[in-house]
Amino acid sequence: MPETSRRGLLFGTAAVSAGALLTACTSNEPKKSQTAQSSQPAADDKPGKPVTIGFAGPQADHGWLNAINENAKSRAEKYSEVTLEITEGSNDTAAQIGQVKTLINKKVDVLVILPADGKALTQVGLEAMKAGIPVINLDRIFASPQAYRCWVGGDNYGMGLNAGTYIGEQLKDKPNAKVVELAGIDNLELTKQRSQGFADALKNYSNIKLVARQAAEFTVESGQAKMAQLLQAQKKFDALWNHDDDQGVGALRAIQQAGRDEFLMVGGAGAKSAMDAIKADNSVLKATVLYPPTMAASAIDLARALGQGKGIGGLSELEIPTSLTLYSAVVTKDNIDQYLPTGFS
Repeated sequence: MPETSRRGLLFGTAAVSAGALLTACTSNEPKKSQTAQSSQPAADDKPGKPVTIGFAGPQADHGWLNAINENAKSRAEKYSEVTLEITEGSNDTAAQIGQVKTLINKKVDVLVILPADGKALTQVGLEAMKAGIPVINLDRIFASPQAYRCWVGGDNYGMGLNAGTYIGEQLKDKPNAKVVELAGIDNLELTKQRSQGFADALKNYSNIKLVARQAAEFTVESGQAKMAQLLQAQKKFDALWNHDDDQGVGALRAIQQAGRDEFLMVGGAGAKSAMDAIKADNSVLKATVLYPPTMAASAIDLARALGQGKGIGGLSELEIPTSLTLYSAVVTKDNIDQYLPTGFS
């Protein structure tokens, strides 16, 4: 808010307070409390001042990452005053750093960065902030909060927690229930968080035991191979949680090839293929826990609001928040129609 506006708001509040005090002295009516109110315009769909947003993401070699790019592009197109400068995307940290530096040199108004490696790109985030270009850090978080103005991303712990709670509720009346877990890439922090949330949820169900866990690589091929190993080692179990719907395509192949159907399966992320299977209700896959790629559209909204000096509609604060964690909803056949439009290929 401009300094003149701040002073006007302060003096206006003081005048109102003084008037209220005089009224209280000369009247028997109870004193009314005066609350501070925001006069900052909230972000809305009405065109504002032009904003150039630089978008740097990793290579779209995975269904979810491709959906991230598509969500960013389509959201930017919604606003006539927004220009989106989008990089090609790379999983090579040096290449992505170079792409972000190019956007800094172009003097974009706001940067949205989904780093291939948050720690490795922290320095270039700091560089942008020092250059006066606010950064929206998308999903994979930088090592320093000084490297971004706002972080927006998914809730990996909550994803595991909600998957475990759903499975727990399905099996709570079954004695000695057995659960297996097909995790993602084990050296990623997000995988550790998802597994921790899952383990913590299962602690609430004394009748359920996690009997096996395999880590895959977020690919169809790895999902099929690791699921085949789990099936061979575990002759009977009651539920499977698979961290990622892309690798879940391979997992379902292995399950079908093995002719197994004695358990229920919960997926992760919210791919359209998983949602279609849930809606058809003709396989072991009964639910998926969302990790919404719509976060990229939200990042564009936040960047636009930041570039135009606006807050967020529905919130009364003058500024956008410093962080926004998305909820990991559980999608089942009961609510599939609500979430099906968000499914990604």
